Amino acid sequence: MKPNPVGWFEIYVQDLNRAKKFYEQVLAIELTKLESPVPELEMLAFPMNMESAGASGALAKMDGCPSGGLGTLVYFVCEDCANELARVESAGGKICKPKMSIGQYGFMALVMDTEGNMIGLHSMK
Repeated sequence: MKPNPVGWFEIYVQDLNRAKKFYEQVLAIELTKLESPVPELEMLAFPMNMESAGASGALAKMDGCPSGGLGTLVYFVCEDCANELARVESAGGKICKPKMSIGQYGFMALVMDTEGNMIGLHSMK
């Protein structure tokens, strides 16, 4: 069986500590320092389970890699995206598109993090 096409993601940020606080608060997770192969790249990894489906990734800070791009959108899987959405503004982010039905595919919402990156939240309820 072929794996899903996405194997890893990086969300580029300008202030790693501020972004860490935002994602940990909104997603109710803990990010961990990921050893970088090069000194100019700092990364904090999202929780990952190599036995589970889906991709994990990291917040990344590196000179010359600005945050705020809108070309790629990462969706975080949630039990009910309304829960994460309720924590966005108190974590310093902005709600861009409130929770909405996407029919048989569940529900989604779009938010802007503290670094100007848009991310998606997805749930089946």
